[in-house]
Amino acid sequence: MATRDLEGGYGKMVIVQGVSIYVDRGEIVALVGPNGSGKSTLLKTIYGVARVFGGQVLFEGRDVTWLAPEAKTRLGMGYVPQTNNVFPDLTVEENLEMGAYLVQDEEKVREAMEMVFNIFPVLRGLRKTLAGALSGGQRQMLAVGRALMTRPRLLLLDEPTAGLAPKVAIELLNSLREIREEAGASILIVEQHARRALELADRGYVLVAGRVAAEGTGREILSRRDLQELFLGIHHG
Repeated sequence: MATRDLEGGYGKMVIVQGVSIYVDRGEIVALVGPNGSGKSTLLKTIYGVARVFGGQVLFEGRDVTWLAPEAKTRLGMGYVPQTNNVFPDLTVEENLEMGAYLVQDEEKVREAMEMVFNIFPVLRGLRKTLAGALSGGQRQMLAVGRALMTRPRLLLLDEPTAGLAPKVAIELLNSLREIREEAGASILIVEQHARRALELADRGYVLVAGRVAAEGTGREILSRRDLQELFLGIHHG
């Protein structure tokens, strides 16, 4: 997946300003930066739930800029929004089945569900539990699991650890590599736990005021003191 000079936002407001990024097959790429820098809007513009003002979104060599979200899902994109990402009145199992609404083959649905339970074992024992009764961490695992039911080749994650206790957040982030191995998905993640996300990621981009301010491996970004203080909230004495 790649974007070329992508501009996106809401109404008449352009928030993402000429952003060019790429995610190679099998990569985990982290989007970090200060609050309000346009990270979530960039994901939404890529997936088609925010307005595109200009530029391109390319997926596996195809221009998908103007396709609707469902069409992008059919092509192999998955998207997990930060909020309202599970059906609270449905069970864990029913939520996963809803995630597979595009999959006609029941055997493939069962296989995908088994894959989700392998990645998030805690959900297996909660399969008959209503999603509304889950803890915050379990709910986020379910939201990610639901997106995995269509076996996406690219998974877009919008702050999956928002509001979670630090220990639970790290546990969820640590599952990213397993998602890549088990599901074969590349991952583009917007994450507030910038340090851990960059440690896990193959590469990262720092977004500031809707533009790419820096890019590189996680290690390269974390080693730059100017970025640590300005964009990652890590202060030196």
